[in-house]
Amino acid sequence: MTNLKLNGFAALLLVAVGVGLVRGIPLEKIPDVLSEGIGGQIGDTMLTIGLGAMVGRVMGDSGAAQRIAGRLLDLCGPRWVQLAMVLSAMLIGVTMFYEVAFVIIVPVAFTLVRVTRANLLWVGLPMSIALSTMHSFLPPHPGPTSVAATFHASLGLTLFYGLFIAIPAGALIALIWPRLPFIRRMDPSIPTGLVSDRVFTDEEMPGTGWSLSVALLPVVLIAGAAVTDLVGSGSGPVLHFIAFIGSAPIALLLTLAVAIWAFGLRIGRSLEEVSVSCRSAAQAMAMILLVIGAGGAFKQVLVDGGISDYIKNTTHGWSLSPVILAWLIAANLRVALGSATVAVVTASGVALPLLAGSGVHPEIMVLAISCGSIAFSHVNDPGFWMFKEYFNLSVIDAIKARTTYTTVLAVLGLGGVLAMESILDALNM
Repeated sequence: MTNLKLNGFAALLLVAVGVGLVRGIPLEKIPDVLSEGIGGQIGDTMLTIGLGAMVGRVMGDSGAAQRIAGRLLDLCGPRWVQLAMVLSAMLIGVTMFYEVAFVIIVPVAFTLVRVTRANLLWVGLPMSIALSTMHSFLPPHPGPTSVAATFHASLGLTLFYGLFIAIPAGALIALIWPRLPFIRRMDPSIPTGLVSDRVFTDEEMPGTGWSLSVALLPVVLIAGAAVTDLVGSGSGPVLHFIAFIGSAPIALLLTLAVAIWAFGLRIGRSLEEVSVSCRSAAQAMAMILLVIGAGGAFKQVLVDGGISDYIKNTTHGWSLSPVILAWLIAANLRVALGSATVAVVTASGVALPLLAGSGVHPEIMVLAISCGSIAFSHVNDPGFWMFKEYFNLSVIDAIKARTTYTTVLAVLGLGGVLAMESILDALNM
């Protein structure tokens, strides 16, 4: 399918039908199996992904995302411009998808390059690395969210554990990679005519307090509910309420409601303007949701066709950790399929039987697969071409820069996941 450049949605469905035929599923039952898989997967993830995309777009179209980036840059100054880009990308990238956040922040990076006369990759590469980390490691982004649904893992705990892995790993690579000799030898120019997105004036952008508050609101709600669940015991109205507002769909729905008021009516934007932002976000997410649904169909075919049981029986006697095996499955699928979202959804179906009887926390398996799916970004990855074009690189230089950092980031992520698993085991959690 990679050689044919076939769309991920169509490719997954075709492979699912082929596997169903090979595994002996009756011809007349294959459509029902596909429908069951698509329905189960989309039902669990559509709210989180759709609402997350809308929050990100409303923030971007109001200037809130630019305000966060600009304020951090003012605080850090030119000397610490890389740190400012990492902090901006991580704050904005928590709820905003890689492509959306990239396009929003990259004009700021270009402006800084012109003012400081710094190398484009010196400023822009830390931003891209931080965004890649947040997008691939953490819910409510599509990959981790869909895997969490497959493994019936807590989104709150996945986000809580993932932050302890993503932040140090992403910051470390983001600050080291631009300093490597083979990166510093690259000196691309700012591309002309590529970035035409609106740059807001100071008067047009909402305040820093509002911008930061809305960006961090879903993280506080989801992580807060996870912490309460960890340290609390029993039940009661207060705990039930915290669990309710800390569930990912409700947390993002509340955040969207606040964003619509804070970045809409409060600053003079009409509901129609805000609705256009939400509608554009939903349209942009349509293909991602289709791919995730097709991944669910493929997973269901694996289950109904007995492949899941085969994998479980085959790997039962292996001494290799299920966490490492799940990571390897995701990394290999990433190489073959290109898209991290397609790879992570497909890997979750293949790796699902590894969880049964392993004693591994489902949240740990989600993070292992998510980390594996970021590795080896290359020419069959749409994000690779976006990175190449915006940073005006040749294909070879883009491979040197992006393929290497995604791979090392995936390996560091695996190390973090294994360390987190050891800590949880030691605490008997």
